[in-house]
Amino acid sequence: MNAEPRWTSRSIGSRLQHGIFYALIRVAGRRPAYALLFFVALWYALRPATRARSSAYLSRRFPGQGRLDRLRHCFLLHWNFGLALVDRAASGILGPPEITASREDEETLTSLLAEERGLIMLTGHAGCWQTSFAALDIVDRPVHVVMHRAEDDIDRHYFEHSGEKAAFGIIDPLGYLGGSLEMLDALGKKHVLCLMGDRAFGSGRNTVDTTFLGGTVKLPFSAYRLASATGAPILVFFSRRTGPGTTVHEISRIIRVPAGLGRSGATYRPYVQEFADALEELTRKHPYQLFNFYDMWEHQEP
Repeated sequence: MNAEPRWTSRSIGSRLQHGIFYALIRVAGRRPAYALLFFVALWYALRPATRARSSAYLSRRFPGQGRLDRLRHCFLLHWNFGLALVDRAASGILGPPEITASREDEETLTSLLAEERGLIMLTGHAGCWQTSFAALDIVDRPVHVVMHRAEDDIDRHYFEHSGEKAAFGIIDPLGYLGGSLEMLDALGKKHVLCLMGDRAFGSGRNTVDTTFLGGTVKLPFSAYRLASATGAPILVFFSRRTGPGTTVHEISRIIRVPAGLGRSGATYRPYVQEFADALEELTRKHPYQLFNFYDMWEHQEP
């Protein structure tokens, strides 16, 4: 049976709440917004419904914790998520964020682009992934981001605050044939395609069972099938918030998928597992920067 996803892109905050933060950033800057955020994050952490959204992840990342420790972890997770959202808004209202990467990672990106086979940049809902899109204008070729906006999603992306056009094209994964024709066209033209590797859209038929934090999760294999069909390498990277308005990009690994593996998800499971391992490494080092607020483990017991 193909399971429908239990996550949603809809914000838990109201339009008024978001508007208050946007106005505060515009008038007084990001630091007063951080101060207000502290109390908002504490309020959300005390709500049973909010704690339930993060309990599956936190119980696996921090097993055997008491009630107070669980509350502390929940607050820190929502606090860091709120910081990322404030920085995203501030990058559009106040100016571009400071995004850095190591020289080695920059050289790796340059060498992959020089192969002229297109490039798949695969990341997850971690750190300041939304603000990271602001750094895509440094890539010397067209970039396409696979992104879906729910009709009731009131969050604004950084470019929507500034009124500027996005520096990348947008492919809707809920469009015709899941946007697959547009993705193949982009890679065929040697462009860059950005995908999220930790959530699937629509039904579960394009997912495979993968091990993550001691349990089984379903992760999409579309990116690896695209790589097999086009020969494009996969660059796995994550963004990490390091301070007010500052983000670092780190390449986790390069995945090369052999050509001609076909359509069966089972053949792509080893490559999906590589991504899951990279995501788990991130959670070990930075546990409060993974923002998947739903049960990824098919309701398994921790």
